[in-house]
Amino acid sequence: MATLICGSLAYDNIMTFEGRFREHILPEQVHILNVSFLVPTMRREFGGCAGNIAYALHLLGGDARIMATLGAVDAQLYIDRLDHLGLAKTHVRVLPDTYSAQAMITTDLENNQITAFHPGAMMQSHLNRADEAKDITLGIVAPDGFDGMIQHSEQFAAARVPFVFDPGQGLPLFDGASLRRMIELATYVAVNDYEAKLVSNKTGWSIEEIASRVDALIVTRGEHGSQIYHAGGIEDIPAVKAQRVLDPTGCGDAFRGGLLYGIEKQLGWATAGRLASLMGALKIEHQGPQNYAPSRAEINERFKLAFGYMLDA
Repeated sequence: MATLICGSLAYDNIMTFEGRFREHILPEQVHILNVSFLVPTMRREFGGCAGNIAYALHLLGGDARIMATLGAVDAQLYIDRLDHLGLAKTHVRVLPDTYSAQAMITTDLENNQITAFHPGAMMQSHLNRADEAKDITLGIVAPDGFDGMIQHSEQFAAARVPFVFDPGQGLPLFDGASLRRMIELATYVAVNDYEAKLVSNKTGWSIEEIASRVDALIVTRGEHGSQIYHAGGIEDIPAVKAQRVLDPTGCGDAFRGGLLYGIEKQLGWATAGRLASLMGALKIEHQGPQNYAPSRAEINERFKLAFGYMLDA
């Protein structure tokens, strides 16, 4: 079984502000906001939602196929990275005369983040067609160029490939009508708790109404775990306590990698959600979105330790 992961490949420039944003942003003065944060540490990481999700799924032994765009100006570093990991790049398109997507992420001491994002080649993601990928049994439409997200959703649905709609950081691009259309096309929807409220406001549908239109609605809630709404009810998934909390960047993508594996292997929502929760915890223990590297045996051991039973698949 192969999963097609439609989304961005990006370079993440991650900086740490050794203070708290809330101490420097005055709510009554946001209309004239002009702040500068000293960030004494900075590093460059491989990121992008497609890259991060594929990385997590690959760690678990899943067959992850990335569909994304890179800019020729700086693509080679990421191409070499995919080769090193053994991730297929059949559906990674390199576009001439442009940069790859770039994120500039600043994190404070409370793990709040301020991000600036240059989309670059990501804006041409619609040049890839999800329905032309071979031997795909599952898909995800993760944050990407708007046209790409729309078209890949339509293509998955037309090809009758079940897929997760994960609007994430791309949510501000969607109006109510386009969100309703994506939900109706999707098999599953994955959002965090804030995004769930925003989707509800934009569509005019309650959380329960959104859930009724898909096989499952997955709502992550950070340290409070997650909830999975499905035909059998609501599955409450506990958060896994991390051994240390270093960097939240990419935790949601790691969660989705675990979720996709659980769906692939038909583990059931209770186990799929718990595996997803574990992958998010493993990620947060390391700097950068793709620097955690537990073996499958280590993942299995942490799963049993956290939940008291063995992960069979």
